[in-house]
Amino acid sequence: MSSIRPWRDIARRQCRQIMVGKVPIGGDAPIAVQTMTNTLTSDARATINQIRRCEDAGADIVRVSCPDVESTAALREIVRAAQVPIVADIHFHYKRALEAADAGAACLRINPGNIGSSERVAEVVRAAKANGCSIRIGVNAGSLEKDLLEKYGEPCPEALVESALDHIKLLQDHDFHEYKVAVKASDVFLAVAAYMGLAEATDCPLHLGITEAGGLIGGTVKSSIGIGNMLWAGIGDTIRVSLSAEPEEEVRVGFEILKSLGLRTRGVRVVSCPSCARQGFDVIRTVEALENRLGHIKTPMSLSVLGCVVNGPGEARETDIGITGGGNGKHMVYLSGVTDHHVSSEAMLDHIVSLVESKAAEIEAATTDVGAAN
Repeated sequence: MSSIRPWRDIARRQCRQIMVGKVPIGGDAPIAVQTMTNTLTSDARATINQIRRCEDAGADIVRVSCPDVESTAALREIVRAAQVPIVADIHFHYKRALEAADAGAACLRINPGNIGSSERVAEVVRAAKANGCSIRIGVNAGSLEKDLLEKYGEPCPEALVESALDHIKLLQDHDFHEYKVAVKASDVFLAVAAYMGLAEATDCPLHLGITEAGGLIGGTVKSSIGIGNMLWAGIGDTIRVSLSAEPEEEVRVGFEILKSLGLRTRGVRVVSCPSCARQGFDVIRTVEALENRLGHIKTPMSLSVLGCVVNGPGEARETDIGITGGGNGKHMVYLSGVTDHHVSSEAMLDHIVSLVESKAAEIEAATTDVGAAN
């Protein structure tokens, strides 16, 4: 059946589905958002506190680095405390992978070719199978194998894809198929081309990311271009936005990317104007305040905040709640796209927050009633 708005349709790439703990990745599952802690994993309390903030921001999966035995020793407590699946990031030392699997990690992030002999790979696979772990193969343009760099002369899409396929074969040779793959690069063009090539070469789920993307603003722009490009093409089953910022910011940016493409909804989607001399109230400060005060809303809904009547009524017709700036400190409030009442500048902020909270409660109650009826 054709869509009412075919220009909005995204046909997702068909792939196998795996499980990362309780979270399905691939197939027809929602695209999962993940991040990575930056605390010392050996400091279980600090790591758990950071995971909790990521969970509150909406993270589906959280990764922690396990570079030493102190980290894997703390992992058991971390896994027990976390409400989302925990991925253990392993580099080189296969014993850390064995310890992490036994400690309850839902997934191991490894490069099979980096952890030694075939027997060591076999040990990791046995541990993963015994503990119900999936594996994420993480290929990175900054750490490609020497033979591939010699073969291709530089990191290029073909080199990243070949590296990924080599690592996949190592797992398949041990009859392990619960894996997802990333081929990351800090260069947007390189990353996108590599993922496009990998998407054609394998049917496994893909973990998207532009690695070392930069700070909050620059990294958000690069990630939005790269990850957004691939998602729009239907490629990608889980994403991590890599920012030199707090992990919860990565989660928020990840959801904003998905929301912009209509692939997932969580919380309030704000439609707002950049403001100009026509504005009837301070749009920029109002939006900043609303985003801060509405961060606790998880219910998907839309809010338009427009400074004047040029585009305000039109945008308000498309959102659950809208506010359009008017003259003499009186602004029009729209409910479900229809003009409803006026509010003064002084009362506007508290009033909008109250309307959004009430609408969220209404939506949640209706959803609960439908669930109960079924």
